[in-house]
Amino acid sequence: MEIVFISVVLGFLIGVILALTGAGATILAVPLLVFAFHLDVAEAAPIALLAVCMASTIAAVHAHLQGNVRYRAAGFIAGTGVIAAPMGLWLAHRLPNAPLTLLFASVLIVVAIDMWRHAEKQPGVIAKAAVQRESQLQADASLQPCQLEYNGVRLMWTWSCARALALAGAVMGFLSGLLGVGGGFVIVPALKKVSNLPMQSIVATSLAVIAVISAIGVISATAMNKLNWPIALAFTGGTFAGMLIGRIFAFRFTDARLQQGFAIVAIGVAVAMIIRGISVLL
Repeated sequence: MEIVFISVVLGFLIGVILALTGAGATILAVPLLVFAFHLDVAEAAPIALLAVCMASTIAAVHAHLQGNVRYRAAGFIAGTGVIAAPMGLWLAHRLPNAPLTLLFASVLIVVAIDMWRHAEKQPGVIAKAAVQRESQLQADASLQPCQLEYNGVRLMWTWSCARALALAGAVMGFLSGLLGVGGGFVIVPALKKVSNLPMQSIVATSLAVIAVISAIGVISATAMNKLNWPIALAFTGGTFAGMLIGRIFAFRFTDARLQQGFAIVAIGVAVAMIIRGISVLL
């Protein structure tokens, strides 16, 4: 009962952070589980994936109702990710914990730096950058393999577009299975680079992909008997409750300050994981 209670509390904390800062907050789930229960990264990853699956599914359904999800692109990306995710999970349980810990810390630092940079930009700067990006996209349309049709409704599928999306999905799926992360930090930049989709569609489509791939990761972990269900269910239930409570207070805080605070916490957690990984190696 003590373990279940701690799992609920940790999940609640992740849920509150998730409601305040966005989907990227779930990346803190693995280190929290590692430090709280002395789990290996490979043991904590499937538990985190269940929470990621729940959170991204809710967000993706909401985005789909608003008409922002490019479901064909999402389905294609998820298809390659589904193939790669079990491979990542399989490898995670065969690699030593110390290298996995260091790899996860590196990914966490990348996510934290990206969030800090985004938070530093003022709304006016972001709007100006968005206009500049749209102009650049129009100027460089021929350089991007995935283009919207003239009516802006569907993507024009080409071999180069399919190849680019398949590669992004494979990388995302592999990292999801290996480290228990959602993988939005892979899909969002990839879609920005290879397509002229608007940002709302990019984020919404990535959420749909994350939902599918994380679900496959959970199913694979269950099939391999690698998922601790008592902790996972308690943690996910706590995350859902935290999301509901966090949304009530989200309007009281500015997005920039929240994202900067998350980035600082993430860097601190990453440093702790690096120290842990190095100590194991030594």
